[in-house]
Amino acid sequence: MTSTQTAAPLNRAHLGTIAVLPWAGEHADDGHDAAFLLAYPLGDGAGTAEEGDAAVRAVLAGSGLSVGGPIANGALSTVPVTLMVDGANAVLTLPHLNVTCTVPPQWTAAAEKRGQVHLMFTTRPWPDHRPGLPVTEDQLQAFVGDEDTIRTAAHCRLPAARLRK
Repeated sequence: MTSTQTAAPLNRAHLGTIAVLPWAGEHADDGHDAAFLLAYPLGDGAGTAEEGDAAVRAVLAGSGLSVGGPIANGALSTVPVTLMVDGANAVLTLPHLNVTCTVPPQWTAAAEKRGQVHLMFTTRPWPDHRPGLPVTEDQLQAFVGDEDTIRTAAHCRLPAARLRK
């Protein structure tokens, strides 16, 4: 007999606010700019920290993304995650979630040149950073490079689709 593990159902009240932070930086493979997108909860959902974690994991599981798993290929039709770039805005869409953020020109240029964006969606809250406030490179590196953040994240390469004018 085999057993399968299923994610808990999504409780939107436990999810709270999901923020998205774009940045462009040197890619380790080739040293050229790459576009990155960090999605993270603020930890402001109703319920306990464990319930918030479970809600984010439910969103990720429903999107075909696995926490701590391999980097998913968002170009595959089996991954229902999309990224649309429209001018200075990026819209990330997953089942049950739609998030928009403003992106800088360097990010847009890197996304266009590579044709893709690396999404890192962590279940770990980052309550110290609020959307709209500046973040330093050191603050970003401290959070993104932290072992707990990496361990509790799903990763996906998404095609950088643009709206046709």
